[in-house]
Amino acid sequence: QVQLVESGGGLVQPGGSLRLSCAASGDISNAFAMAWYRQAPGKQRELVAVISSGGSTNYVDSVKGRFTISSDNTKNTMYLQMNSLKPEDTAGYYCNTVLQGTAYWGQGTQVTVSS
Repeated sequence: QVQLVESGGGLVQPGGSLRLSCAASGDISNAFAMAWYRQAPGKQRELVAVISSGGSTNYVDSVKGRFTISSDNTKNTMYLQMNSLKPEDTAGYYCNTVLQGTAYWGQGTQVTVSS
């Protein structure tokens, strides 16, 4: 059984930074990729960033140059470094992976960007 637990969210001023973590328990060694999604109130959940098992990364255009996704396989942990945060980045952030056709989600961590 795979479990994903996010942490690192909080309240930050515009222009500030946060680093989110997603700790995975269970065997995720066969996961093709892991991803960060976000969902703001009244909006659909959107893919923010994805990292493949080989280390390739992709980002939604709105965060390119500001967010960096990374992973530490020795710790079974994925990260999202978020810099130059904007109010429109305010959302619940969720980590995700898919194994053998089953999607796993964490409980989410709230990021609020406000002065």
